[in-house]
Order: sequence, then structure tokens, then C-alpha cells
Amino acid sequence: MDTDLATALEAARPTAARFTAQIAMVKANHELEMAAVRMVDEVSRPAPPPGQGAKLDKMA
Repeated sequence: MDTDLATALEAARPTAARFTAQIAMVKANHELEMAAVRMVDEVSRPAPPPGQGAKLDKMA
């Protein structure tokens, strides 16, 4: 019985390592896609209307 359990655990080890590698690849792919989405989002935003922007209007 003990050898069966040990054999099963040894057989499961490569599967766990493969799963961990797959998760890392999916995470890296997701981060790359989100970076591309952020890049497109920054470029596609319309310009603010006149009077609104980066400068502070102290006269308001």
C-alpha cells in the first residue's frame, strides 16, 4: 500500500510542474494583453475640452 501511494505521488509530480508552468504562461500572456489594451486606451481617449487639462486654473 505504501509503495502504491509513493508511486502515485511520484507520478503526479511532473503533472503539477506542468500545471504550474501553464499557469505562469497564461499569466504572462494576460499581462501582455492588458499592456496592449492600456496602450490602445491611452491613445484612443479624446482630448479634454478647452479649459480642462493638466494645468490648474486658479481664477475659478
